Amino acid sequence: MGNVTKDEALYQEMCRVVGKVVLEMRDLGQEPKHIVIAGVLRTSLANQRVKRSELTTQAMETVVKALAG
Repeated sequence: MGNVTKDEALYQEMCRVVGKVVLEMRDLGQEPKHIVIAGVLRTSLANQRVKRSELTTQAMETVVKALAG
C-alpha cells in the first residue's frame, strides 16, 4: 500500500510540474508543445544550483521520459 501512496505523490508532482511549465509558457506567448515542455524540464534539471526535493526531481525526469520518448 505504501507504493500506491508513493505513486500517487509522484503523479501529483508530475501534474504540478507540467502545469507550471504550461502556464509559464502561455504567459510568455509560447505554444506548449510536448517536445518544448520536455526541453524546458531538461534545461531546468541541468541547473544544479536549484535545490529540489527528490520527488520533484523524479517527477521532472519521468515527465521528460514520457514526453520525449
